[in-house]
Amino acid sequence: MAEMSFLLNFLFPPPPSVYLTTMSVISFTSLSYSGFSEVRGTHVQYSKFWNAAEKTKASTVMKLSSRTGMLLLYTPSFLAGLASLGLSFVDQRPRSILLCSALTVHFLKRVLEVLFVHKYSGGMDLDSAIVISLSYFLATVNAIYAQHMTLGMPDPPLDLEYAGVVLFLVGIAGNYYHHLLLQKLRGRDDKGYKIPKGGLFGLVICPHYLFEIMGFVGISFIAQTVFAFAFTLGTVGYLTGRSYATRKWYLSKFPNFPREVKALFPFVF
Repeated sequence: MAEMSFLLNFLFPPPPSVYLTTMSVISFTSLSYSGFSEVRGTHVQYSKFWNAAEKTKASTVMKLSSRTGMLLLYTPSFLAGLASLGLSFVDQRPRSILLCSALTVHFLKRVLEVLFVHKYSGGMDLDSAIVISLSYFLATVNAIYAQHMTLGMPDPPLDLEYAGVVLFLVGIAGNYYHHLLLQKLRGRDDKGYKIPKGGLFGLVICPHYLFEIMGFVGISFIAQTVFAFAFTLGTVGYLTGRSYATRKWYLSKFPNFPREVKALFPFVF
């Protein structure tokens, strides 16, 4: 009971929705398990780790170029966020508009990076792209729906809304900056990998993940719903596992990789 009182200081009460409760549990569990799978060596099917392990296997599954696959991942979620802004007459609260705007900007940034920033060295299976795209889309729609379910409820005593906006903006800017640094590592026709430098790469091998986490924490602060926090905690678990796998991969490929560079959190992990 004391724990629930503490949580209600910064969270809206859980809505009377079996669907949202179930999706909160599924989001946290599935993302956390995906992070654990990355640590064990089972990687998502668009990473350099998976391509390296699977490139000799024949496949009957339809293949997409990496750019097309990544667009399929992010575009439906961007459109869902954009549509939610068009339907904002249903819920005109600043918090709801800020949440829908943050989700729309987040996925618009991803789409633009796919088109103009990222460089690719592999492909993607269509079935994997559809599954991941659907998971992003459902997470976006559920976050917006969970916010709508708080309509008529008083705000939590501890209002994190504007702190969330600041965290989101810092996170999205830091993530973009480090993506640019990764882009500059490769020439036009260069498909190889190099040890990243600049920014926070001297401290952690995945600063873009660190800032992505910061952005999602910002979104959960804006929303202050159980679903948003469950999804963010699951994302932290996934990106922690993925950053661990990334550092392990660099250590295996580059004998001169600096051991003091951590995976995700400077000086800690």
